[in-house]
Amino acid sequence: MLSRAAARALLALLWLLHWLPLGVQAVLGAALGRTLYTLARERRRISARNIQLCMPELSPLQRRDLLRAHFRWLGRSAVERALLWYGRPARLKRLIHVEGEVHFAERSARPVMWLVPHFVALEAAGMATQLFQRRPVASVYQAQSHPVFDEAMRRGRSRFGQGELFSRADTARPLLRDIRRGHAFFNLPDMDFGLKDAAFVPFFGVPAATLLAPPRMARLLDMAVQPVVAQMLPGGQGYRVCFLPPWTDWPSDDPVADARRMNEWIEEAVRADPAQYLWVHKRFKTRPPGEPDVYAARG
Repeated sequence: MLSRAAARALLALLWLLHWLPLGVQAVLGAALGRTLYTLARERRRISARNIQLCMPELSPLQRRDLLRAHFRWLGRSAVERALLWYGRPARLKRLIHVEGEVHFAERSARPVMWLVPHFVALEAAGMATQLFQRRPVASVYQAQSHPVFDEAMRRGRSRFGQGELFSRADTARPLLRDIRRGHAFFNLPDMDFGLKDAAFVPFFGVPAATLLAPPRMARLLDMAVQPVVAQMLPGGQGYRVCFLPPWTDWPSDDPVADARRMNEWIEEAVRADPAQYLWVHKRFKTRPPGEPDVYAARG
């Protein structure tokens, strides 16, 4: 693990980067992505395997091109996090372009859950919920192993005083309390956290451990559910965050069917912009009994 001094030096560099024009940050980020493609072999292998599993219709050349494009976007997301964590609100409002029903949560008499898949512009989506609507926001995040980076993430994601972060390792009671008090829930539904409160539901035709908590929570708290998709734009154009029409028939009384519906919607969003989906995580880490590890090194 890095020393605290080294971690703070990296964060100081990140802070310096945020002063650069976004177009320059984009060039630096794409260069970082090309470097990661070469050096981060394990993450490249995992990403390649995910793309192979989810998009078998692509040729090997098409999959390679998609993988390279993904790493360029991934590098940009790392560099441009500086802007999203440290940039002034007025600058962020110019660069984050919101579309759709961004004020739905403010108008809703019911608690609201935003379903936000893991695209590389996820940080921009989080900023949009704090800058363009007035309802307070609660979210769950994966605590970072390094305390300096963990503190920087918490501070960056909640710096406008409107967002509250809860660690995934904590009990759900404080989150439920905040939702009942009026916070909208910024929910990331597409990670593999094992079989606790999950079921194997197809994702691109592959059984994937899928959380049942989103539909169960929505039903328990009578929540309105609105999907949100974020996208990085080319060069220095910024970000697009689309607040899509709320679902009127979700959740049902069948959480597994609801999880299937949720995965099908995420598939549609991924197919619309596959290079920006976060392929580097092990979406299929947990396997049904008797099935082999899909990420096991071959040969």
